[in-house]
Amino acid sequence: MKQISITSDFTVFTSIDELEALDRELMEKAHEVRKLAYAPYSKFQVGVALLLDNGKVVTGANQENAAYPSGLCAERVAVFYAGANYPDAVIQKIFISASPQDKELADPIPPCGACRQSIAEYEVKQSAGIEIFFMGAIGEIYKSDSLKNLLPLLFDKKYL
Repeated sequence: MKQISITSDFTVFTSIDELEALDRELMEKAHEVRKLAYAPYSKFQVGVALLLDNGKVVTGANQENAAYPSGLCAERVAVFYAGANYPDAVIQKIFISASPQDKELADPIPPCGACRQSIAEYEVKQSAGIEIFFMGAIGEIYKSDSLKNLLPLLFDKKYL
């Protein structure tokens, strides 16, 4: 028997003001689109902005449905839209802002497991890492240099 250790590294920004101008603009866009989330059941809103290598910015907000689990998280809304409309584009960066409707959460909220797996598919497909920035409504922003940092033992096509 042996034991292995897997670690993840993040860059932590104390506020949105510490981000570079373009990154700040994209996180602000994620904040804006978060307000468009359709979340009548969970009351938890998530907004996402993706930067593609062609310069396009794709946004998404979570979309809930009374027939669980028929809704879709904001990350997958944006990633699937990008994949369908810009199939040859590389996703360079993802910005996520998440918070309950009734308070401004200060804890950084990472993508859920299903979203991590979906983002992993695109990272593997494009053979390039995707920078992921995530936060609550206010406060610190965590940056991961790739999805593999968030999901180090990812399941992908090599197992099929």
